[in-house]
Amino acid sequence: MLAVCDRELLGKTLKRGELEFKVSESFYGNKGITEAKLKKLLHEFGNINLVGKKSVGIALKERLLSEKNIIDISGVPHAQIFQF
Repeated sequence: MLAVCDRELLGKTLKRGELEFKVSESFYGNKGITEAKLKKLLHEFGNINLVGKKSVGIALKERLLSEKNIIDISGVPHAQIFQF
């Protein structure tokens, strides 16, 4: 599984009603990558978790998901991609 978040979201908790979504370092890690590297990784993994405008936006540009597959949590886009 590939888990990616925008760097500025790391460590934050996003809320939407009863939902609390922790963008934790233990899940997302703390290594930065370039946009080019992310594009490559998005095509290599079958299970992807994305949080943030930049990360989700890159997956949209790569046509790996559509707007209807994105949920909004506190104004932050979140998407999961399952490729078989």
